[in-house]
Amino acid sequence: MATQSGTAYPSMTHPRSVEQALADLEPEGAAAIAGGTWLMRAPLRHEDGAERLVALHRIEGFSRLHNDEDAISIGPLTTHDILTHNLPRTPGLRVLREAAGRSANPGVRRLATIGGNIATSAFAASDFAPALLSLDARIAIADRTGTRDIAIEDFLASRATFVQPWLVSKIIVPSTRRLSAHERLPMRRAGDYPCAIVSVSLELDDNGLIREARIGVGALEAVARRWRGLEQALTGRPATPEQAERVARELAGDFTGRDAVDAPGWYRVSVLPVLVRRAFATIQADLMRSPQ
Repeated sequence: MATQSGTAYPSMTHPRSVEQALADLEPEGAAAIAGGTWLMRAPLRHEDGAERLVALHRIEGFSRLHNDEDAISIGPLTTHDILTHNLPRTPGLRVLREAAGRSANPGVRRLATIGGNIATSAFAASDFAPALLSLDARIAIADRTGTRDIAIEDFLASRATFVQPWLVSKIIVPSTRRLSAHERLPMRRAGDYPCAIVSVSLELDDNGLIREARIGVGALEAVARRWRGLEQALTGRPATPEQAERVARELAGDFTGRDAVDAPGWYRVSVLPVLVRRAFATIQADLMRSPQ
């Protein structure tokens, strides 16, 4: 580790391929860096800094956002700002645009990447995690054995157990004609981080009833997850905010909120139904503007 005026700085490599990046990450004490917004604040979390940094910005395709008929392919170094301004302006992708555009603060959004946001298991308040859950996204993982893609739900539940080194190499979001919305409740003493997040994606039938629901919940527990009980309870019903809130209150016990400095667990659970209502109100407004 280099030093300057008594201050230690980590060394840094700039690989041009996934294979070289994985090789550079092999030694103990190395860490991948994208936007750097998480690593730079490690001292504030009382964590030791990495001895070596592996910058990923030169790897081809890692900053690419590609849209085709079947899916949107998102490179892991795509920033929040790029997603906010370049994702298709469709109701189905509103949830992902809002997750990108409302997270953190403008300075962080210009630097922070979607890959870094979902890669760390230590960050419970990711806006992207519940949004991607609501969209049935898949995550491509590269390691020394090759590349594989897994469902976002499985990725979030198992990423802490992956054998090092590994990288998120791509996020794949299926094309959708759904309606969607993203709601979050930040707490003043938590800075820019929300204490609860709800992401909703709905497919309606010809009668305006919910044919299929995907509801992701984040920041509430250590790992974001689908609210399957609410999804099932709302299937076959109208997509009204009042009903969604009422059913959410009945099923709020599906979660055990985590206690942290920003909010106690019981409070996180108590605000869930309100966030559900707000998300469904957004979807209802879209329906009124453009009847399905």
